Amino acid sequence: MPPSFIHGTPVYLTEEIRRIETLAATLPGKPRLMERAGLAAAELAREIAGHSGKPILVLAGPGNNGGDAFVMARHLRQWWFKTEIMFAGDEKKLPADAIAALRAWRDAGGGIADAVPPRQDWSLIVDGLFGSGLQRDITGRHADLISAANSAGAPVLAIDMPSGLASDSGRVMGCAVRAQHTVTFIGLKPGLLTLDGPDHCGDIHLRTLDLDTAQLLPTHGSLIGSEVLAPALPPRARNSHKGSFGSVGIIGGAHGMTGAVLLAGRAALRLGAGRVYIGLTGADAPSVDMLQPELMLRTADEVLRLDHLTCLAVGPGLGNSPDAAFYLQRVLQSQLPLILDADALNLIAASDNKKTKLKQIVNIKLLTPHPAEAARLLKCTTQEVQRDRVAAARRIAAELNCDVVLKGAGSICATSDQRWAINTSGNPGMAGAGMGDVLTGILAALLAQGADARTALHAGVYLHGAAADLSAAAGNGPVGLSAGETIDMARAILNNPEKLRRHGIRYG
Repeated sequence: MPPSFIHGTPVYLTEEIRRIETLAATLPGKPRLMERAGLAAAELAREIAGHSGKPILVLAGPGNNGGDAFVMARHLRQWWFKTEIMFAGDEKKLPADAIAALRAWRDAGGGIADAVPPRQDWSLIVDGLFGSGLQRDITGRHADLISAANSAGAPVLAIDMPSGLASDSGRVMGCAVRAQHTVTFIGLKPGLLTLDGPDHCGDIHLRTLDLDTAQLLPTHGSLIGSEVLAPALPPRARNSHKGSFGSVGIIGGAHGMTGAVLLAGRAALRLGAGRVYIGLTGADAPSVDMLQPELMLRTADEVLRLDHLTCLAVGPGLGNSPDAAFYLQRVLQSQLPLILDADALNLIAASDNKKTKLKQIVNIKLLTPHPAEAARLLKCTTQEVQRDRVAAARRIAAELNCDVVLKGAGSICATSDQRWAINTSGNPGMAGAGMGDVLTGILAALLAQGADARTALHAGVYLHGAAADLSAAAGNGPVGLSAGETIDMARAILNNPEKLRRHGIRYG
């Protein structure tokens, strides 16, 4: 289930959070941030633990995250919860605020242990080992504690970030806590929402600690939520015709890969494009799509000569032959809004001339790489892309002067002005053949019908993921969900977004 935050909710990098903390320390008349964070965590812990009468185990780490845990434990003790703290650090090396929090815990009658007490009936385990800004892999004693928390059989509440999860990337640093709940402070962090984050955070609870973060420090990062769908397309006038909704051209479908371009075409047509032309590059190209006869199948030459197209997409099933490179070069000479996917991206990555040409194009350019394609564009490894997905997406957008979605768990959308957003829809059922082709068709449909570049990108990515979520809610996924199934579901959502709410998927 995606986190229930509205579209546009700010997302902050670690360096930005640190700047906000510095600014907040100068504000008069407020308790210290650690006191506020500890209280907010305690209130949530009280709600999760309930009235079982079983004790709460708090794992406190060697830094300010441990300080938050001491404050939290103090409040829980005051509320008559039996609370035990296992401290995995060195008192002499604690930051000043954390030392004060530890002393206050002791003054309230609390003690600390240097090992996990030998019991298995915790009502809640609190992970206060490491928060945001972790710089090294977790090993040794701390790794053992994480393993113990993960295997204890009790619900786990992580403070700020699950320990071991990098706050800017969602990368597991050696090992990481798998929490059922994460209470995060001041603002959302990318690591909660992308890569490994969704598998480790559980339900995310944001506590801003009474800070107006947008006033203190505006950010370039945000969430993509369901509210993006409403402005994507205006209501249709009764006095409409097929020419009112644009004409899409899609180039691809080399020998043995016709299915990719047909999936993209079906998605474009069923998501509202007035006319869809498929420009096939394969010698054995069919003359009609028997499952979608409304598609107009032509040769790539014929489609590229049309003078009434509204946008062009290139890449699904294109291949990497000399003919594919030739047709891509012709597409790059077009003045139309462009969507580039799959083999089109690989051909661009292999040609500095095509990269330069793409960067110089001033019309709309939407790129849809998966991590391996992104790595080819950036001339690095897939692992390097995944180590910092936000940075990779922003770098592609800057280097190629385009808008881009880096696909994957928590897809990252980045625009040429360096704004970025993380999508909140989608599930593992989308890890299958043809899903990217369907997304290309959805984006083409939205552009053809008049959506601007950023709205089309955000709405298309969200809509595609929401279609997969709704399919899963209906029992058709995530296991075995096929790309083609998401097309009609996306159409149903676009026509009636309330379907999301009725199936337990938050909308608005």
